[in-house]
Amino acid sequence: MLGDPVRRELYRFVVGQGRAVGRAEAAEAAGVGRALAAFHLDKLVEAGLLTAAFEHRGERRGPGSGRPAKVYRRSGTEHAVSLPARDYRTLALILAEVVDLLGGDEVAEEAARRAGRKLATGGPVAEALAGHGYEPYEEDGVLRLRNCPFHVLSQEHPLLVCSMNLALCQGLLEGRGEVRPDPRPGECCVVVSKTN
Repeated sequence: MLGDPVRRELYRFVVGQGRAVGRAEAAEAAGVGRALAAFHLDKLVEAGLLTAAFEHRGERRGPGSGRPAKVYRRSGTEHAVSLPARDYRTLALILAEVVDLLGGDEVAEEAARRAGRKLATGGPVAEALAGHGYEPYEEDGVLRLRNCPFHVLSQEHPLLVCSMNLALCQGLLEGRGEVRPDPRPGECCVVVSKTN
């Protein structure tokens, strides 16, 4: 589905905005015509990668405000491909439950912090986070994270998974910024400030 370079660029642009995006804006960003962008955006909707809705884009509302524009945003559906099929989610849920039952939260956090240190590389903080699926963006002097790579698990075991996620990020970015919790609906619960 994302093998086509135009479709891939449109998808990257839409999900990178963190808000609804109109056809004209997406077309301009991808450097293609509006009709071609509309075709590819609708194909991404059919594949379940984006969702579409209609909304008024201008200030005017009510009669005379014109037709609502078709807008696109990232789908909330998670997609994973593994051939042959693998079921890491079930194993992760079982392990999270074991940690909960044994009261091993602190041990799990330290293990996550050590794992983060092992994963750490040089380069900009935003690149390090993006390389692990967090989708960072800057807002008001902090890096916020559009995506939680552990979203499915955090729905089942929020306290454990979010505390381990925080510890992982602290290890990954040790000495390169203040990593702290600051949850927002639909985003990762971690933010990074004072980045180097």
